[in-house]
Amino acid sequence: MKILFLMHYFQPEPNFFMGLPFAKELVRRGHQVQVLTGFPNYPGGKIFDGYKQRLIMREEMEGVPIIRVPLYPSHDRSSIKRMLSYASLSTSQALIGTFAIEKADVAYVCQGPATIGLPAKTIKLLRRIPFVYNIQDLWPDSLASTGMFDNGLGMKILHFWCKSIYKSAAKIAVITPGMKQRLIERGVPEEKIEVVYNWCDDANISSDEYDQSLADELGFTGKFNIVFAGNMGKAQALGAVIDAADILKESCPDIQFVLIGSGVEVESLKKKTKDLKLENVKFLARRPIEEIGKILQLSDALLVHLCNDPLFEITIPSKTQAYMAAGKPVLIGVKGDAANLVESAEAGVACESENPDSIAKSARALFELSEEQRSEMGKRAANFYNEKLSFKVGVDKYESIFERIISK
Repeated sequence: MKILFLMHYFQPEPNFFMGLPFAKELVRRGHQVQVLTGFPNYPGGKIFDGYKQRLIMREEMEGVPIIRVPLYPSHDRSSIKRMLSYASLSTSQALIGTFAIEKADVAYVCQGPATIGLPAKTIKLLRRIPFVYNIQDLWPDSLASTGMFDNGLGMKILHFWCKSIYKSAAKIAVITPGMKQRLIERGVPEEKIEVVYNWCDDANISSDEYDQSLADELGFTGKFNIVFAGNMGKAQALGAVIDAADILKESCPDIQFVLIGSGVEVESLKKKTKDLKLENVKFLARRPIEEIGKILQLSDALLVHLCNDPLFEITIPSKTQAYMAAGKPVLIGVKGDAANLVESAEAGVACESENPDSIAKSARALFELSEEQRSEMGKRAANFYNEKLSFKVGVDKYESIFERIISK
């Protein structure tokens, strides 16, 4: 098969579960893959070193040909700038990319912003390439939940736009059962929707190595480390975790929360930690995926947390899969599908989102388990991931979807 990847984010941006590894695996299986994307700027909002914007840039990354088109780079607090960034890339992909790509049998469209529907629909119309629309975040719901956009008329327009994308897509792939049910309620035919869970970069996450020197260097030694790794934005609502650390600082001083990554809320979280004079919260800068697996192995538990919003009840943050693959107990602070996944695997402990008392109570419960109990919990997490969520399982499903579309 000849497969076009239409992407908002792609390597060297941190897109380890739907980007280059997926493309490389399809190439390994004998398919031809090309990628249409923008110039890398996420999450900092600045074009990466080594790249300079121009009308079209062609490069090859580990055997995968990539076409890059220009955009307005931004990923800060300004909703106007963010929307301009999204719209500029999608416009470039539609106006320039449509004619720069080679003919393909099917397109895989990985939705970040729903604006990527513009090039998807344009390429379908002008190049006759059907597309699979992979929904990572349900729009416009996700905009409203983060406070990025709440204009009433604008929301109606976005709802109409999203419905038009669903209608144009040959298939829609969603990442949770709850998301599938929500689309059915909005009139999308059930047979058009496939649930394909996100995976993670298995090779870099799964590791049995415990690096004592790294533990010493990072300040993990002698502590019960609950690690959060990823974006720290409004949706993650990590202020509640700082408050939980404040609750635990005297009763359980050995529990340490380690927050790894970047994002618009990092500085305010650091300030809150400093104001509360907490010594049981540690911040580490974002690390490349090649290093994060070793750090996860130093943890005693891994934290997933999102704000208490109905939208997130049908969301499974991608770090959930990575944490399960790492074989560590998961402290899950997300209602609905994510908590159901972890609890069905008997792979962790749930807490109530944005409730510091609940977070502290669940953290203490994990701390009070025996090392053997936590080890068994971690093994169950890894086994569940390998059997139902792994990279191989996910790629097999997508390959089957592509083949069914082409055979029609």
